[in-house]
Amino acid sequence: MTPHNLQTIVDDIAAEMAQHTLRGKVADYIPPLACVSPDHFGITIIDRKGDVFSAGDADKAFSIQSISKVFALTMALGSVGDSLWARVGREPSGSGFNSIVQLEWEKGIPRNPFINAGAIVVADVLLAGYQPKEVIGEFLRFLHMVTGDNTITIDKAVAQSEQDTGFGNFALANYMRAFKNIHNPVEKALGIYFHICALSMNCQQLAMAGRYLMCGGRRGPNTQDTIISRQRTRRILALMMMCGHYDGSGEFAYRVGLPGKSGVGGGILAIVPGIASIAVWSPGLNTTGNSKLGTIALEHLVKRTGWSVFRADK
Repeated sequence: MTPHNLQTIVDDIAAEMAQHTLRGKVADYIPPLACVSPDHFGITIIDRKGDVFSAGDADKAFSIQSISKVFALTMALGSVGDSLWARVGREPSGSGFNSIVQLEWEKGIPRNPFINAGAIVVADVLLAGYQPKEVIGEFLRFLHMVTGDNTITIDKAVAQSEQDTGFGNFALANYMRAFKNIHNPVEKALGIYFHICALSMNCQQLAMAGRYLMCGGRRGPNTQDTIISRQRTRRILALMMMCGHYDGSGEFAYRVGLPGKSGVGGGILAIVPGIASIAVWSPGLNTTGNSKLGTIALEHLVKRTGWSVFRADK
């Protein structure tokens, strides 16, 4: 795929998405997200060489929400390794991202680190021995390091809004605390969780942030600067494929065929191992809480490029 072809493809996709009238419904349970226009669409592809191909609103910042769980998971695995899996599972949930039902049946162990309950456990793991401000600062430093961009920030208004309206997440955390799967004060673990979800990025920054997952755990293809091991990278990508779109993960794998992680801010990070890191953003969500146009755009991209990991000709 030549650079000229890739730029043509993203331009074509952005133009086509602009014509869609059924754009989904923006998330309204977090007030700042309810104010975002569903008319936006952005896409960025960063290939293995570091070339950037963007179209639409790729330079407009948005709240990445649950996409940040990928980066928090990376940090938690770096901190405690595979012992993390004693406290959170690795299976698809089949339920909504904020469901409490499975926690009762499974004695406070969340199904995976990408549903809310699992990400709250990850936040609790990161908190061990530290204060929330230290963890949040380290999280930002990690993003600055993998992107090479020190301008990335947390939207404090979004974080405060999540704190003010996150009653369901307080219920999840307290329920897991009852099963002794939250070790720190609930308010502190949730403070980290809310701030991590309030990370503000644009498509270009998000695609750059996913580059280490595209490069087998290295920050770039021509460096030995390793973020995580190749084996751990493969496992994170496997979790993204199985669990990255909540109870819509199977449909996303069927239609797109790439490891991906969505957020209710309308963003999706998708990885083509060894080839590309892709970020799309369109705020309107489908019925499973994933970007409606973002999913359609990625499906079109895969058809044009043949990038699905399920290619029959491999």
